[in-house]
Amino acid sequence: MDRLTEMEAFATVVDQGGFTDAAKKMGISKSAVSKHVSSLEARLGARLLNRTTRRVSPTEIGLAYYDRARRVLNDAGEADALVTSMQSAPSGLLRISVATDFGVNHLSPVLGEFLSDFPEITVNMVLNNRYVELISEGFDMAIRIGELEDSTLRARKLTETTKRMVASPKYFEEFGRPAKIDDLNDHKLLHYTNQSNGAVWKITAPSGEKRQVRTSGWLSVNDGQSLLNAAVSGLGIAYLPSYLYANALNDGLIEEAMPDLPVEKQGIYAVYPPGRFTQPKVRAFIDFLVNSFAEKGPDAW
Repeated sequence: MDRLTEMEAFATVVDQGGFTDAAKKMGISKSAVSKHVSSLEARLGARLLNRTTRRVSPTEIGLAYYDRARRVLNDAGEADALVTSMQSAPSGLLRISVATDFGVNHLSPVLGEFLSDFPEITVNMVLNNRYVELISEGFDMAIRIGELEDSTLRARKLTETTKRMVASPKYFEEFGRPAKIDDLNDHKLLHYTNQSNGAVWKITAPSGEKRQVRTSGWLSVNDGQSLLNAAVSGLGIAYLPSYLYANALNDGLIEEAMPDLPVEKQGIYAVYPPGRFTQPKVRAFIDFLVNSFAEKGPDAW
């Protein structure tokens, strides 16, 4: 007999507490269930069930075997679900969490193309500037930038952005330009509070040495665009990703504070709940973003 079927029959008898209910659950006859269990016991050379006229219960050996058998059956079920999901068309509601500035500037413009490619998917994109708990808050995925915190979440790198210190020409005229990293301690710094290390700037010196600048800063905000606006207004030096400052830099509204420093790079990631397989709608959107961002090229970030 089929080993997996024998295992399923035995586990179902334990789950249901008897052969009659197990037969109903499996959609086969009671005698067929009994035959599967008897065949399993004969093959293993052990009695797995205590049978009385009133009830059926697992023996000590049977209980130990049940725990392993249930894991095997669950794995088999997930394997079947994986194949089914990979062959089915992506569909359903896709809930995405993304930082406001990145969502407005880079996700919103491409959503139309994605929805056209996958008409069975509907998207709920939530723009916010806080760290969301994907599972407890009901999100399918999130877009996160920079160092990922230790997590059980799965992640896939979509692209990367560069990060530089910038300020307005007006600011440099009034306060001067820092010549070395230590000079930053004497300047007005603008911090992005949404990052866990918002008050700490990690900088690479020209020598390649990794440095950290710690200061409370003159202004802290939880929105990247607001931080850029503050830098453009001459309020201080901001440490921003290029997808935020690129246009302002090209328009001469801001300048690099220390152009001789090595360029810092940050990854842009799709993160999603753990599991043995990824939902088709999530996989479809991540694949779409990877291709879309690759077409734009590295200069877009």
